[in-house]
Amino acid sequence: MPDVVKAEYAAEAANYDTFWSGDSAPFTRLDNELFISALGDAAGAVVLDLAGGSGIKARYAIDAGAVSVDIVDISQEMMREGQKKEAGLNRKVMRWFEADIAKPLEHLPLRPKYDIVLANWPFDHVENMAALEGMFQNIVSHLKPGGRFLGVRCCNPRAPAMGTGDLGVVFKDFKDVPGGVKFRYAFDSTGSDIEASSMEATFSGSTDIYEKHGLVDVQIEPYENAKTVQENPEIWASFLQEPGMALVKATMKASE
Repeated sequence: MPDVVKAEYAAEAANYDTFWSGDSAPFTRLDNELFISALGDAAGAVVLDLAGGSGIKARYAIDAGAVSVDIVDISQEMMREGQKKEAGLNRKVMRWFEADIAKPLEHLPLRPKYDIVLANWPFDHVENMAALEGMFQNIVSHLKPGGRFLGVRCCNPRAPAMGTGDLGVVFKDFKDVPGGVKFRYAFDSTGSDIEASSMEATFSGSTDIYEKHGLVDVQIEPYENAKTVQENPEIWASFLQEPGMALVKATMKASE
């Protein structure tokens, strides 16, 4: 699956920010607004963004006061798009590293520990539990005691609201796999269509895998904190009954 995901993101790199950085689609707004709400004040923070792609969330972190962000992603093309944006802003606060975040990252010149680690959507590109466990190991091995984790993940991919297209994205073509479900998601505004696979260990809402790896105070950012939900309650009625995604926030357990 990593090869498929890498190829598909490479093909969509030039269009990806059109969807995720914009505010035209309700799903885009929800994703970004929940992240900004959960992140809050990041003044002085050093951030690691796993599967950070073109740096959309990294730029929000810089806007919130972070002093630097290291991005690790499997797609050179996605990161190249982000590097172009940063060059246009004439700043050098981000570093970029190509790697599969489901595998050990010791070969990269990362910092020993970070104040904040981000992992937005990579849990929904795992082919098995071993890949998911690998991602969690990378999160906690680079997060300082008391540091913060933030990550967006699927809830039930088959949630009715995710199949209508009303939110600007469609989850479709489901196939049960050991421990989870494989599917595709498509962006209405760009025509992009990308393979995904989610394990029940995360999309079920269980906090067990987080706590197993030393993450505590695991919470979901309230959907009502997003302006789009406040301003357009009718659009979100079905979604709120059975959400299709969640922004999870947690803290790294302090050293004993």
